[in-house]
Amino acid sequence: MRGILDKINRKAIVLLLLGFLFLVPQLSLSAQNAWQGDNLTLKIAVIGPGDELYFWWGHIGLVAEDRVTGHARFYDWGAFSFDNENFFLNFAFGRLLYSCMVSLADDNYDVYIHRNRDITLYTLNLPANKKDEVLRFAEINMLPENCDYAYHHFKDNCATRIRDILDIALDGQFSAEYEEMPGRFTLRQHVRRHTWFNPFFDWILNFWMGQDIDRPITVWDDMFLPSEIAMRMEEFRYPNGQLLVSNVEIINKSEDRPVVLNAPRMQWPGALLVSLLFSELLLLLYLLVLRRNWFKKFLGITTGLLGLFFGIAGSMLFFMTFFTDHDYTYHNINILFVNPLLLAAIPLGLIFGFSESEKKRFVAARLLRALWAYVILGSLFTMVIKFFPAFYQQNQVTQALLMPIAITMVLIMTRLGQITNKR
Repeated sequence: MRGILDKINRKAIVLLLLGFLFLVPQLSLSAQNAWQGDNLTLKIAVIGPGDELYFWWGHIGLVAEDRVTGHARFYDWGAFSFDNENFFLNFAFGRLLYSCMVSLADDNYDVYIHRNRDITLYTLNLPANKKDEVLRFAEINMLPENCDYAYHHFKDNCATRIRDILDIALDGQFSAEYEEMPGRFTLRQHVRRHTWFNPFFDWILNFWMGQDIDRPITVWDDMFLPSEIAMRMEEFRYPNGQLLVSNVEIINKSEDRPVVLNAPRMQWPGALLVSLLFSELLLLLYLLVLRRNWFKKFLGITTGLLGLFFGIAGSMLFFMTFFTDHDYTYHNINILFVNPLLLAAIPLGLIFGFSESEKKRFVAARLLRALWAYVILGSLFTMVIKFFPAFYQQNQVTQALLMPIAITMVLIMTRLGQITNKR
């Protein structure tokens, strides 16, 4: 009896092994086919703005789903890490390295939902061979030797990579449709649609960016933004009239987040109002308490703080313009009147406010008057050269912010310099 059982067990083991050897290739073939052709669904995931500054413009990725296993991969061209070697030094010099990575789509969705960000999926209506081509292209991008690239805010980012993938999927029809079509706004106006809610970053980012981003652009250029890609995907049609996007699915809707403006707001009137109110306060104090010693200290501190703020902003602009690869800061006419020279207002303001020597106060007042007069003349010059298209730059906010303050400082320092000199 025992011998019969042993024979049966041996036969069972042999049959199991044969079955396993037959089944494994079939399972492998099935898994391979799952990520091909008609079993493959490609979607574009458009992610809304996040809390951090570098997430204000949203995000985008390619999602590949297979209908056999239900698995979905998220192909991401916007990965970076603060832990990268010399990350902050490279960032300062405009040599930021981004990477491509692939991960589980559901894990990505969970992260974005937790961070209160919009998630919208756009299912692409593509033939099987084009889906295979796109997936192969994405997989090749993920290889270690291909995954890193030099990031550029407007020319090469997570969105432009997806835009180019769509063009591959459409055999160049996407670029043919949009490369020559005039864009809705300039690059600067697109930026301001996303930064309007934070006055400081709205001003400083646009102060640092030069006139090159005020040039007319095409819809193709617009698509450095994920939201612009979403809009163009939905409207694109094949020559036979079929839509590129067959389905739109909203996975998550953010709550209580600043909206992205449909059109940029005019910001300079607000900056002018703030500057006028500040200048009026200084003039009132000057008229009411001119001969009180504390006013000179107050004015000296105020002058120093203005020099600190605008001097640092101008110094950073000077550095980015002449020593970095931040090419969107080049050709910036703001540097003509906001630059490292304004740092001189710090020691001059402190000397004017706290020196016991009347002669030193007089010299400081005269130098401060000259410094603020230089700001006025530089600002006026940049207004005049706007009439020449080659020098046009939308820097009205900076001009509106500085001109009233500079004029007020010149008036006060002229008067106080005279009084100090008489004494």
